[in-house]
Amino acid sequence: MRVEDQWLRAASQGEVARALEAVYADVAAHIEARGPACWASGRCCNFEGAGHLLYVTGLEAAYTVARLASPPPAGAAGCCPLMEGHLCGAHTIKPLGCRVYFCDRGAQEWQHRLSEHALNQIRRIHDEGGIPYEYAEWRFLLRRISGVRFGTEPGVGQ
Repeated sequence: MRVEDQWLRAASQGEVARALEAVYADVAAHIEARGPACWASGRCCNFEGAGHLLYVTGLEAAYTVARLASPPPAGAAGCCPLMEGHLCGAHTIKPLGCRVYFCDRGAQEWQHRLSEHALNQIRRIHDEGGIPYEYAEWRFLLRRISGVRFGTEPGVGQ
């Protein structure tokens, strides 16, 4: 079985999905306690414009794809394909990196610690569930899972 199919199957299992959602809920509670500023500008979703890439696990990408009403659109070059205008079109099902990243410079130190903590929890879900682990660029994994190519899209390790 392809690794992408293993991720999708795992992401559709209630126990695995609940474990991932528990990590996301824990992250949300930590973020709410900190109260970072979010200007909803969409700059963070314009990867090329912001000069960064979003990395996720295969399980997270599959979790998002499995819950989309339709395959992700191609999107604008260099941007997240799930961006709608200046807002996230997958806000409730977005991966960890999107949940912890804020343009608010005062959030950088604690968001890094929170991200590392949550990634360790997600890795544990992979390990305990026998789910193959891969950490790669968001658009690359979305394409692998959904088959949709997204404009200028880096590969693994870029």
